Amino acid sequence: MNGKLVQSIREAIALSGLKSGMSISFHHHLRNGDYTLNRVMNEIAAMGIRELTLNASSIFDTHAPLEEHIRNHVVTKINTNYMSAALGHRISEGLMDAPVDFRTHGGRPRDIALGNTPIDVAFIAAPTADCAGNCSGKYGPSACGSLGYAFPDAMYAKKVIVITDNLVPYPMKGWSIPEIYVDYVVEVDAIGNPAGIVSGTTRITRDPVGLIMAETAVKVIQHSGLLQDGFSFQTGAGGASLAAASFLKDVMLRDGIRGSFASGGITGYLVDMLSAGCFESLMDVQCFDLKAVESIRTNPAHQEISAMQYASPAAASAVVDKLDVVILGATEVDTDFNVNVHTDSSGMIMGGSGGHSDTAAGAKLAMIIAPLFRARLPIVTDHVSCISTPGRDIDVLVTQRGVAVNPKNQELMLRLKDAGLPVIPIDELKTMAECITGKPNKPVRSGRTVANVIYRDGTLMDTIQSV
Repeated sequence: MNGKLVQSIREAIALSGLKSGMSISFHHHLRNGDYTLNRVMNEIAAMGIRELTLNASSIFDTHAPLEEHIRNHVVTKINTNYMSAALGHRISEGLMDAPVDFRTHGGRPRDIALGNTPIDVAFIAAPTADCAGNCSGKYGPSACGSLGYAFPDAMYAKKVIVITDNLVPYPMKGWSIPEIYVDYVVEVDAIGNPAGIVSGTTRITRDPVGLIMAETAVKVIQHSGLLQDGFSFQTGAGGASLAAASFLKDVMLRDGIRGSFASGGITGYLVDMLSAGCFESLMDVQCFDLKAVESIRTNPAHQEISAMQYASPAAASAVVDKLDVVILGATEVDTDFNVNVHTDSSGMIMGGSGGHSDTAAGAKLAMIIAPLFRARLPIVTDHVSCISTPGRDIDVLVTQRGVAVNPKNQELMLRLKDAGLPVIPIDELKTMAECITGKPNKPVRSGRTVANVIYRDGTLMDTIQSV
């Protein structure tokens, strides 16, 4: 029974047969508190293994040491769904020879399952595990909650290494990923700091502009015709989106509306809505704060789901396809309702689609909340620098100065006008913003592709050029 348990990460890597030119993978449930990716990469580099493809569900600022591994050709290709600015800016400046491939949270498990992005060795940071590899993120000192993004790695990688800082007797209770997928288990002192799960974006806004947008967003939901018993909902972790969830809770309680589920990355605000009776269930692929971690550990109505069940278009069915409303953010929106969440105003990589385009494609009402301008730069533009989510999947843009409805959704436009909401054509919002900020210059591009933006079905959506 103890045959899988090895003494060190280096021993597990050696036993896995990892060689130069292969592919390795990591999940991001510990977010900015993750220690495991850097620790494994340092061991791999010390072993002289080079030219690896790194398939990480997301990359955060804590993973900035990857820059050195790229410079030393330990990593020569990256597949990911999100990349924060620490490494993203270096990629934008031309750090890598091969472009990064950005996928979505649904597209990544799709391509892993179909064999388009094979994984030779998966490294799973598990807050609790037993000696056979049964593991969970719900328990232990490093508990992070759901391990949803690690499921496809465990199921399809040729070799799977579970790394834990809380080894418990076999069989552990309440496992998420079963031993049948796991080849080796390593116990270490710490896989990460769960306090790093929370970031500055996962707190409700106090900004008056954000609160105005949140109130307007809830009015859009109210008058869309979708807010009734059985309602399903997802929101992002941005401050205005979380404020909208708080306002929506008040409306649902006041009107006695009981929804079916809320989904996606789960925050304490959605936990509060579940506890208050607004929803029957939470469908959780990732916990965004420690209140959500506690909830998924103790409340059977708070359910863990895999990335495949959450959003994969290759699955027989997925949660995103049952969504009524999703609230999303944007760095840019153009007059065709295309949305950019990959780059900032200078064209530097600082994000990624995550579940953005998955939920927009699946939901009946896909709503963008964004201010008319940020740092004196207009949000609405003629053409976004990068298409992360196509305009065909977006229904409405909510700003503090008005609401723009995609002309494809005439019924929604009429409903909102009849309700007295400030419905304004999107090109007028653009003009309004530019009258305040002026028309900015677009960033200069070198013409060299540093990243490919791959839509959830595997097709190329756009490319990102070096700055």
